[in-house]
Amino acid sequence: MNELLIIGARGFGREVYFAAIESLGFKKDYIVKGFLDDKADALADFPGYPPIIDSVEKYTPKENDVFICALGDVSQKAKYSKIILDKGGTFTNIIHKEAYISPNSRLGKGCIVLARTRISCDIKVGDFVTFQPFGMIGHDCRIGDNCHLNSHIFLGGGVTIENNVTIHTGAIIHPHKKVGEGATVGAGSFVGRNVKPHTTVFGMPAMEI
Repeated sequence: MNELLIIGARGFGREVYFAAIESLGFKKDYIVKGFLDDKADALADFPGYPPIIDSVEKYTPKENDVFICALGDVSQKAKYSKIILDKGGTFTNIIHKEAYISPNSRLGKGCIVLARTRISCDIKVGDFVTFQPFGMIGHDCRIGDNCHLNSHIFLGGGVTIENNVTIHTGAIIHPHKKVGEGATVGAGSFVGRNVKPHTTVFGMPAMEI
């Protein structure tokens, strides 16, 4: 049986812990071993969680370890995932039992798909992508690596999301639009035109800020 280590023991890490024990793979593919975090007392006020075992920098992956990165910041997620990858660590996916993924859509490694997310048909998702609850992902979307898609977002059919993109709560992306690498879409925004790389857009319609 594999043993899951969750990178990050702060707020989102605690959410991912519960998602892990409510996922399709729990006690079938893995059990939860604990957390990796450089703040050793991050769980001091939160009883009932498995322990913080070590920091990411100091930990050496063991034979049956698998990892998931529970960091909401896309640059930090990329950084700490790479540290484990460079040590030979293996990442798994966390897919909540109440999520739906079309059988012909494909996810990379290290993805988190939380409850009530719906991933439609013919979608390709990169590595280390997080889907918060209640997201709706339309057919033929393409989503790059390290992206973080927050709750209640909607991607229309044929949308392209490049690497390292953050889409905040309640945003809507019009079909066939592209959000460029490193961009951020603000909460509640409607994106009706392509978003340039490394920009932040917000509003209805979304405008660069």
